[in-house]
Amino acid sequence: MKNKVLTAISTVMMIVPWTILLLRMNQWALESPAAEIMIGSYIVFMLFSGIFTTVCYVKGKARNKLMQVCMVVNDIYAFFGVFAGGWMLYSAL
Repeated sequence: MKNKVLTAISTVMMIVPWTILLLRMNQWALESPAAEIMIGSYIVFMLFSGIFTTVCYVKGKARNKLMQVCMVVNDIYAFFGVFAGGWMLYSAL
């Protein structure tokens, strides 16, 4: 039962970063303070998702096919989050 819950949470975490495309259709999401806050929040969420899914896979022993897919996708998101966060810091300096 615990493995199914962890897999469900990781699956939802795999879908959430795509909601930024819907939010960015609004004019307020393109303006300066809101855009940086929103992108920064998504970066933090993607980093958390990658770490959470990897810990659930390794320590929680939730090892099924869907969890393997979630781990790969969320780890790619986490890598992109590190890259995007570094890019934001570099452009801010």
